[in-house]
Amino acid sequence: MQHSDTPKAGRDSFASRWGFILACIGSAVGMGNIWLFPARVAAYGGGTFLIPYLLFVLLIGSTGVIGEMSFGRAAGAGPADAFAMATERRFGQKMPGRVLGMIPVLGSLALAIGYSVVMGWIFKYVWGAVSGSLMAVENLDGYINLFNGTASAWGNNIWQVAALLTALVVMAFGIGAGIEKVNKVMMPLFYFMFVGLAVYVAFLPGAADGYRYILTFDPQGLMDPMVWVYAMGQAFFSLSVAGNGTLIYGSYLSKKENVPSSAKMVAIFDTTAALLAALVIIPAMATAGQQLTSGGPGLMFIFLPNLFRGMPGGSVIMIIFFVAVLFAGITSLVNLFEAPTATVQELFRLKRPVAVAVIGVIGIVVGLAIQGIVSNWMDVCSIYICPIGAFLAAVMFFWVCGKDYCLEQVNLSRSKPLGAWFYPLAKYVFCGVALIVLVVGALTPGGIG
Repeated sequence: MQHSDTPKAGRDSFASRWGFILACIGSAVGMGNIWLFPARVAAYGGGTFLIPYLLFVLLIGSTGVIGEMSFGRAAGAGPADAFAMATERRFGQKMPGRVLGMIPVLGSLALAIGYSVVMGWIFKYVWGAVSGSLMAVENLDGYINLFNGTASAWGNNIWQVAALLTALVVMAFGIGAGIEKVNKVMMPLFYFMFVGLAVYVAFLPGAADGYRYILTFDPQGLMDPMVWVYAMGQAFFSLSVAGNGTLIYGSYLSKKENVPSSAKMVAIFDTTAALLAALVIIPAMATAGQQLTSGGPGLMFIFLPNLFRGMPGGSVIMIIFFVAVLFAGITSLVNLFEAPTATVQELFRLKRPVAVAVIGVIGIVVGLAIQGIVSNWMDVCSIYICPIGAFLAAVMFFWVCGKDYCLEQVNLSRSKPLGAWFYPLAKYVFCGVALIVLVVGALTPGGIG
């Protein structure tokens, strides 16, 4: 079978391998790495939690991430057309696949809209850090009141619209000239800033207590099934397998690229980001004699600003932290909006700026309306819709497309094909993990991701 070296004629693409990898890293590195992973490490035994987490990263990175990248590249399209291609190959019918493919597309749009609300909070806190108003808050109660006002219904309209417009402008420039270039700047800066924060925290009195906890290993802790459940959920959601973001970026990838190698780099750098966040936040809490008992928005927007305020050079630390978080958030938000944007282009044959505008209007209208219920909105998206999308994409690629086609696409441009372990591990184990994440997440209060 003959393959062209580039995506479909007239379709935008990444200009370089590292541009693609950095964009995928940008999609994976987000709030889950920063406000959830350190809390999970703190709650479930420090280094004890890291062992199952790293095992699940290895499993998902070497199956699900490779599968979604390869599936997108094979189809040269977003989830709706990729699923349609799969069902046409197997059953001779596009429509069932196209209908199912809209589930991850709509899930991506819903998650992006909720994420834009959170990004509005981050934009406001970046400005507060730069202007000094965030340092001027007097105590913990002040930060609680500030965040409650920000997160209330219609409480942050201007900054939320600013965050969404920033993402839309990046997307309007396209893949190579917009998304790739922004990720090439923001992702290296994100890592540079967090490494700087980690070095700073290392020299604060009391930080050693935090490091000791991170490195703690208790074999008995591995007997707790919830350690494994939350490690699985954290790895699953952190690696951005949901049948949309990784798949759509894969659709812009050249046939010459080695997908398994790219997937490995994404898994490594995503895990590095999570570990950096833990190495900053857990020891920082220890310097104040505090333990990290919960994650989420409260950690980022209430407890950490209050902690930074009391540190030497706290105003600078606060600026660096929130700007780094802003970079991680923008790159993730752009990725979440890309699948629905590409789908609008494919379905209605619109030019990219028009498709971006259509999605932008929907995002602004719905996003402003859900400000007061964004937590529940995001829970529904992450607990139900994202795992369904990941499971469907895995079934479509590993089961419906069939073994021969799957392996052909995965091994394109590889000098040595993946071992015999890959296909059964992806077809049975990864699909099983996606199903477990869906079922167990739905049965666990607050989900597992």
